[in-house]
Amino acid sequence: MALINKIREKSGVAVTVIAISLILFMVGGDLLGPNSILGGNSNQTVGEIAGKEINIKDFQTRVDGFRQNYEAQSGRSLNENELASLRDQAWNQFIVDIAYKKQFDKLGLAVTDDELVDMVQGNHISPSILQAFSDPTSGRFDKSAVINYLKNLKTLPVEQQKSWTSFETSLREERIRSKYENLLKLSTYIPKAQAEKEYIAQNTKATTRYLYVPYFSIVDTTIKVTDSQLESYLSAHRSEYKGTDTRSIEYVSFPVQPAKDDSTALYNEIKELARGLATAQNDSSYAKMNSDIPLPMNMSLANMSDQLKEAVKSFVPGGVYGPYREGNTYFIYKYDGTRTDTVSSAKASHILIRAENQSDSAKAAARVRAEGILAQIRAGANFEALAATSSADPGSAQRGGDLGYFQNNGAMVKPFEEAVFSASAPGLIPRLIESQFGFHIIKVTATKNNTLYRIAAIGKTIAPSQATRDEAYRKADEFANSVKTKEQFDAAVKKDKGLVVATANRIPESATNINAIQNGREIVRWAFKEDSKINSVSQVFETEEQYIVAVLTGKSDQDNVKVDDFRDELTTKVRNELKAEQITAKLKGATGDLETIAKKYGAGALIETANDISLATGFLTSAGFDPIALGKVFGLKAGQKTGVFTGENGVFIMELINKTDAPKIADFTQNKTQLTQSLESRSSYLVNEAIRENAKIVDRRAKFF
Repeated sequence: MALINKIREKSGVAVTVIAISLILFMVGGDLLGPNSILGGNSNQTVGEIAGKEINIKDFQTRVDGFRQNYEAQSGRSLNENELASLRDQAWNQFIVDIAYKKQFDKLGLAVTDDELVDMVQGNHISPSILQAFSDPTSGRFDKSAVINYLKNLKTLPVEQQKSWTSFETSLREERIRSKYENLLKLSTYIPKAQAEKEYIAQNTKATTRYLYVPYFSIVDTTIKVTDSQLESYLSAHRSEYKGTDTRSIEYVSFPVQPAKDDSTALYNEIKELARGLATAQNDSSYAKMNSDIPLPMNMSLANMSDQLKEAVKSFVPGGVYGPYREGNTYFIYKYDGTRTDTVSSAKASHILIRAENQSDSAKAAARVRAEGILAQIRAGANFEALAATSSADPGSAQRGGDLGYFQNNGAMVKPFEEAVFSASAPGLIPRLIESQFGFHIIKVTATKNNTLYRIAAIGKTIAPSQATRDEAYRKADEFANSVKTKEQFDAAVKKDKGLVVATANRIPESATNINAIQNGREIVRWAFKEDSKINSVSQVFETEEQYIVAVLTGKSDQDNVKVDDFRDELTTKVRNELKAEQITAKLKGATGDLETIAKKYGAGALIETANDISLATGFLTSAGFDPIALGKVFGLKAGQKTGVFTGENGVFIMELINKTDAPKIADFTQNKTQLTQSLESRSSYLVNEAIRENAKIVDRRAKFF
């Protein structure tokens, strides 16, 4: 019986693995919100795939089947996120059954019963069976366990029999998908001419000088863009701007924050807990039983809060300390001394300089820039200020490069970790450290420490009382009832200085979160309701620890693309076109060498040199990767100069200094192999996109859940 339960457990894992594999093959995970068929929706079609309508009842039946199987395997009910994931799995199964099956049938692909038997207990065992029936200790597969399980299948509970049937169905789907995918990969072909062209693009090198006037050299505010210009640009580039159904809102939040009385009550409670912790026979058990949040018994400096790092310096073994408040949580600590750990902690700051791309020239440029910053710091420049303005790590840059404490257990990349933990004293590491992320300039602020502090900790979070919640709702409800239009909404916000308006633009219909608001599905559903008009105000929504009142400020329609749907992007494009015209007019007709032309143009014209660039990965210092400029320069002969032309980010005149042709080779097999592997790795994704596009999928799930 124990073996059967074990197999049941494993087969459930295998079903999940196969299902996830299938989903990833198709589209990946795209979670939906809570299930709710409300609002009197008369259209009971949840979607359409390849001309076939999917009724909500059929869809829900499949979701229920997945849920029953999942709950039978896990032994518990699903949470909302898990249920949303199963709905997504059910939808993708419909896509397989309808759109993919058409492709499978056209190619005559199938998995016969004999093939299934061979996959389960024959000579070509499925990887999923191998995983489900292998010994977890030794990893050895036991075919007899599979056979015995199948012999006893009819004696097992009905739910387990259903589970096995579902498992076998997944095996068939996995195999036919694998056949289809392999067929596509094996049909990939790269001709010699293409391999040769790629080889030449990668290995032909050029040195160029160029005049470059970037768009940003002209101040945006000096270029006026009209709505008619935006309309004209959109009309000419309609295919580049795909419409989507989205909504934009503004909203105010009425947070449910603990009141003074709530804080006082908790403070008194934790003082009682402190007395109990001081006299507890087993302080770790007492702390674990009474803490709202799990806290480790042995803490290094790396996992202590800043407040505790300072406080622990004065702790005496046996003492109870606190309460300390951090946000809405009070902490008390009982200290029981220290011990030495095998893992060390250290603290450091860094400035990260990344290359623009993976080309040698880009890496060289990044190294030069990093060495320049390091030289400035060694000469006395402020590390924190340079980190804030120069580091490519946004998380630490805003803290002056500070990474806080971390351990030498792989938390940081190896070169970085080795440099920090080999430092014998705090201070600047006088060399660049290179990792896969770029070049690091590192300042060690606390050298390695392998001390562990034994601390029994209790954390109690202040929870708002019902009276506090009621008061927050009363304010939100009073606000919502006093405003009916956007104009009234704005006036009420202006009158109440405590309210702050937040904006959420282009919210998709399937969204579950809005900015930092979790579980905002009901707000999204309100915004997409047919009777929600522009400038109308919502009712009060409750989301976690706050109440929300929103006003609908914008709509976009996938079948009717408007300028306002892409106003910022279109404005940038049109403004750059106008700048290009202005720059070109000023440069046109200029004669002489590049320096003479730049001098005549005036401020904003840059003269730069790019050495040994290739057509495939060429990088221009200030302009970055500009395929138009690269194409122009590789079409020149040595000593030739282009006319004025517009690139990706500015206006150019290119001059070719010299060009070294790629060395002649007779065998392009390696190049063909690289291109083939690259194409094979993308084939599954590309064909999936083609199948989905051809199926003309209409997904209306967001109207029901």
